[in-house]
Amino acid sequence: MPGKEVYDVAIIGAGIVGLAGAVYARRMNLKTIVFGNERGGTLAKTHLVENYPGFISLSGPELMDKILAHAKVYDPTIIMRAVLDIKKKGKLFELSTKKESYQAKMVLFATGSKWKKLNIPGEEEFKNKGVHYCASCDAPLYKGKKTAVVVGGGDSAVKESLLVAEYFDEVYVLARSTFKPEPINMQRAQANKKIHLIDGIQVKEIKGDKFANEVILDKPINNSTSLKMDAIFIEIGHIPLSDLAIKLGVKTNKKGEIIITREARTNIPNIYAAGDVGDLKFKQAITGVGEAVTAMYSIYDDLAIDGLELKGYSWFVKK
Repeated sequence: MPGKEVYDVAIIGAGIVGLAGAVYARRMNLKTIVFGNERGGTLAKTHLVENYPGFISLSGPELMDKILAHAKVYDPTIIMRAVLDIKKKGKLFELSTKKESYQAKMVLFATGSKWKKLNIPGEEEFKNKGVHYCASCDAPLYKGKKTAVVVGGGDSAVKESLLVAEYFDEVYVLARSTFKPEPINMQRAQANKKIHLIDGIQVKEIKGDKFANEVILDKPINNSTSLKMDAIFIEIGHIPLSDLAIKLGVKTNKKGEIIITREARTNIPNIYAAGDVGDLKFKQAITGVGEAVTAMYSIYDDLAIDGLELKGYSWFVKK
């Protein structure tokens, strides 16, 4: 029964990072449970993936389907509910969802991140009423509309502008400073006649009636600081979901990212982190997967050091 079993490792996060960790944990014969309040995380909302080795081009949901199918081969326990609380009880961690509590010896945080907001007037008022954070989710709703605004200067913003341009007649991509996307995506955006790339400009306010229909800028475009539009897509980065880890005393940096070693360990014994929630510089699906694999080797190693009898990977145990 839930709450009675003790798992070797609990993975918080059912995105590509968490599921990759589950694959390796089960291959090491570790009793594994995975928690997630939504399948796939941020990747499941990504329009196009072209930089994951082995797949030339596919959508984020397609890649997640493949990863999930792979993980299920090894039969980890997957609970599609959020972990609401986690406490240390003796040598174990108790993880509580809305319905049940579970116990584990080790915990991997693969909680990822959430979209960062502009925090400007009108943003909350018109959320999901013209203000969006996921172009692949919401841009198709506007097929045939005239003008969209994409806010952000990173790779996500420029890449999402290519998707948004499939549904709008024109797209203004507004970057606060300079554009810093992958060169191939910048070239594609520059070649698209629907897309206008403008740097050194900020959105100060979002206005509308029942739906957002105008942004106020700090600098003029075409001699006006007002730009009429049908939708705005905000792509300015992410905030790490590290609150649960912080409650346990896990150290984070100024951005809220969990500080980890090269072995994916944190400052708290038996707690590990991988993916976007961690403080490593590069935030890509493939790097997060690598961190999850590293974490599982560390977990196996640390379980063995604790004197547990583990079967299947005796060659890895430190004497």
